[in-house]
Amino acid sequence: MKTTVRLAVVGGSRGAYFSRSLNHLGGRAELVAVCDTDEGVLQKWKEDFPEVVGYSSYERLLEDPQVDAVFLATPLLLHASQAILAMKKGKHVMSEVIAAHTLEDSWELAETVEQTGLTYMMAENYCYMRSNMMIKNMVSQGAFGEITSAECGYIHDCRSLLHNRDGSLTWRGRKQRDFCGSTYPTHSLGPVSQWLGINREGGDEFDSLVTFSSKSRSTAKYFHEHFGGEHPGAGADFWKQGDSTVTLIRTKKGVVITLKYDTQSARPHNMTHYELQGTKGAYLSPRYDSEEPLIWLENQSAGAGAAAHAGREPEWGSLWNHADEWEHPLWKRWGEEANKAGHGGGDFFVLDEFVSAILEQRKPAIDVIDAITWSSVFPLSIQSIAEGGRPVKFVNFKHK
Repeated sequence: MKTTVRLAVVGGSRGAYFSRSLNHLGGRAELVAVCDTDEGVLQKWKEDFPEVVGYSSYERLLEDPQVDAVFLATPLLLHASQAILAMKKGKHVMSEVIAAHTLEDSWELAETVEQTGLTYMMAENYCYMRSNMMIKNMVSQGAFGEITSAECGYIHDCRSLLHNRDGSLTWRGRKQRDFCGSTYPTHSLGPVSQWLGINREGGDEFDSLVTFSSKSRSTAKYFHEHFGGEHPGAGADFWKQGDSTVTLIRTKKGVVITLKYDTQSARPHNMTHYELQGTKGAYLSPRYDSEEPLIWLENQSAGAGAAAHAGREPEWGSLWNHADEWEHPLWKRWGEEANKAGHGGGDFFVLDEFVSAILEQRKPAIDVIDAITWSSVFPLSIQSIAEGGRPVKFVNFKHK
């Protein structure tokens, strides 16, 4: 059996953040190649990793017999087609989010995984943040009782990423121009899906969604201020994506999920935006770096049980006060290494899980069905908005 996975990074700018995690995998992964269309990016990789082969052509990279697996850190709309091509060329795939932006690509991606038998994993690093994994552990052990609702969101002013220096649009800008929906859902929905056991035996399934989007104003204002009124982006009608988009998801077990998406409104980054409500407790994620994650548990927190009957108001407490009892086993084992990686340790854990799944010849923790189910919010939300907020049923990708 293989003991090392020979990995190629495709998309050198984002992929560079994952290179820091390779040193902590105990020789189970070896970086052998990088691919990028920007010669400057390739040159920087050659300086940092002289032994790595550089490619400007993705197709040529896939012909390299020294490459066992690829990590796709390319623009979002390319992920599905590049993953499918890689597996047809015999390469395992770890893909940045989202997995696919159309239902047709989602079906083809799932079928390609089944036909090739290769490992496919979506690199949803938010699932592996310490607090998110701790909540997952608590839910699995019944700490919150029966879950009734959740809220999650990606709230991050990304307007500066929509353009190049000359004002031309990047791929993110073109996405905001051409689509209106919840088009970047998995950082939000991935952890919540794992808490609810979506697509897991004994868990739950998404049933339907409805999406509404506000008017678009903030990006036009930004482009007018930075590039003048003659720039097409200075006109509000230029942008399809509204400033703030809200999706309501109902699961088959009656849980309601509120999913927010806002990458245009002027405000500080809300790195983590999660709420969870159960019959025995609740969770609130921190809104900014110095704020604590908060929980309240019936009969364990201040103001609970007998104290509540005596007129004492319930009080939130820090999640970290319960770390000795509820810390996830992976963070107990690998916390020191994970904290050296990006995205709250998530970059370390997704790479470790991908490599382990290949070497152990098993399904990864975030498999292709998870990936396309979470990602399907992109096309389904667009459909709901286009039809005036009509509820749209989710697709059951587990059954053809």
